[in-house]
Amino acid sequence: MKERISKLQTELKQAKLDALLINTPENRRYMTGFTGTAGTVLVSQEEAILITDFRYTQQAKQQAPDYRVVEFKNSKLDKINELLTELKVETLGFEATYENYNTYLNFKEKLDVELKPTESLVKKLRMVKSAEEIKKIRKAVEIADDAFTMIRDFLKVGVIERDVALELEFFMKRAGASDNAFDFIVASGERSALPHGVASDKRIAAGDFVTMDFGCVYEGYHSDMTRTVIVGAEPSNKHKEIYETVLKAQLESIKAIKAGMTGKEVDQIARDIITEAGFGDYFGHGLGHAVGLEIHEGPRLSPKGDTVLEAGMVVTVEPGIYLPNWGGVRIEDIVVVTEDGCEILTKSPKELIVIEN
Repeated sequence: MKERISKLQTELKQAKLDALLINTPENRRYMTGFTGTAGTVLVSQEEAILITDFRYTQQAKQQAPDYRVVEFKNSKLDKINELLTELKVETLGFEATYENYNTYLNFKEKLDVELKPTESLVKKLRMVKSAEEIKKIRKAVEIADDAFTMIRDFLKVGVIERDVALELEFFMKRAGASDNAFDFIVASGERSALPHGVASDKRIAAGDFVTMDFGCVYEGYHSDMTRTVIVGAEPSNKHKEIYETVLKAQLESIKAIKAGMTGKEVDQIARDIITEAGFGDYFGHGLGHAVGLEIHEGPRLSPKGDTVLEAGMVVTVEPGIYLPNWGGVRIEDIVVVTEDGCEILTKSPKELIVIEN
């Protein structure tokens, strides 16, 4: 964690801040390694402190050896104020996108400093993953891949979407996942045209496209994958056309990804292919997003994605076509950006799979 502390202290100097207060759980874990649910991080230009209560003091000392662990007994803000005085902090940054207005008013009342809102000082550091972070994401992806292999034997005409989601959850947790990455999408038939069609009580019918978007959390890090299959019947020409268009868009955009491109440029590759095939109006979301301690992180692969990709960034690539009252397709992998390309972490097959009954 010393390197992360040093990088953040450099950011503080550039932002003309004496210190930063961190309460966002993911940022706290990233900066300290502490996995408890109660704690505040105070990083000044010279020191790093983790403030927690009696329940977590020993855990904090074990998990965050690079931090001075301070225990508060009554008022955490009073303890923070003592530390700010000790450190001679005059300007204190706080996480404007996490703290609510009431918290800000409490800060203003209790802390004898000039408060300055910050947007993403720690999140900026989190964009490029370390080898250890990629290792954890790789394991989360592996668990999801194995879940897809399993679920292909479970799918059949008459199965309820919600039961598919439950089977995926049970399998991944038995395989070592600590949690679901998000509410799984299992959308069949016309419902597959819903990009966020969370699993319902609908039964899968013969000839349905079934889109499954799922992932898990492993040691704090997320996976995210989508596969679309057809159940109980051979695909029609329309099924094939939609699927092959999405697959081409996904493969070509993955082929192009490398450090130095912007998210917007990658998104445009997939968008042009789908538009040229006549389905541009039915691809209404961005091509992808980064994953890590959160399921949606920066940078984004989207028409507004101006961030330049760097080696070590981990992003999803997930084009889709969604035709109202008919159905849709999405195919999603996780990739690690490299200097001259990318490494695809998701290993599940991407050709159109027909689940026979």
